[in-house]
Amino acid sequence: MPIPVPEHPVPAGPLAVRYLTYDVPPLKAGTEAIATVELENAGTATWWSHGPARIRLSYHWLDRLGNPIVWDGERTPLPAPVAPGERVQAWLRVAVPIPPGAYRFAVDLLDEGLSWLAELGNRVLTVEVDVRPRIDRRALAVSVGEGAAELRAATRAALAAQEEPLVETDASARAFLAAGCVPARDWSRLVLDAHEEGYAAVAGSVEVEGGPLARRAFARQLAPWAPGFGRSPGWKHALLCPSLVAEAVDSPAWTEPVAGLPALDPAGLGAPWLCDGRIRVAVPARALRQGDRRRA
Repeated sequence: MPIPVPEHPVPAGPLAVRYLTYDVPPLKAGTEAIATVELENAGTATWWSHGPARIRLSYHWLDRLGNPIVWDGERTPLPAPVAPGERVQAWLRVAVPIPPGAYRFAVDLLDEGLSWLAELGNRVLTVEVDVRPRIDRRALAVSVGEGAAELRAATRAALAAQEEPLVETDASARAFLAAGCVPARDWSRLVLDAHEEGYAAVAGSVEVEGGPLARRAFARQLAPWAPGFGRSPGWKHALLCPSLVAEAVDSPAWTEPVAGLPALDPAGLGAPWLCDGRIRVAVPARALRQGDRRRA
């Protein structure tokens, strides 16, 4: 239900705004949401929705002390020109920040290419919000690919030994492993931590096990995923053996396997992703395949 905005000062001049009501839905880290705001053009110039002098709705994300976290929020055009004295109810497309926590959501208008209206003496509509974790429950399921019985058994044994137990149904996220993959004991905990933080897709490093010749055979092919790197939001390569939040499991972002390992092209996901070298998966060289390549 829209919440009334208390009376507030409005400057004189061509570009002035009076905020009337707002509605901000519950917010989850790393997702998108739609907020609404009712405004009055309290100035003397028309707000044009298109053209070189267009006025757009936008926002800032601030911490509870008022420090900017994200300054340039998504721009949303007004639904139609707004003449002086007219009121309009408009929606804003909102990219919710990472990680969860307490924020200030600050709505402002933008004279595109010139200035924020707050810089002309207008008030910013500031709302205190609590951003929730992206997933409601720490419930991770795992799909294991086809392979030799002994490889699948090794993977199942490693999954049974996870610090954070896995689920088979009602999962909030699902990971995809090749037969033979052996995730580290803290793998499920770190994956779920990253999903809670706001990332829709999560993966980590891949360590090839076997003799020197076997490891060397895949060293070049799997070099970007070799252990030793840190947290990398916006990772530039495929995500190998990824975990996805439930609503993204059927994403069209799946691509050709790399050395036989499940691979996701995160750029096609349309949501934040993370590759974290601390999320470790070991795989014996005999479970890999040479010659697989990612799509360009």
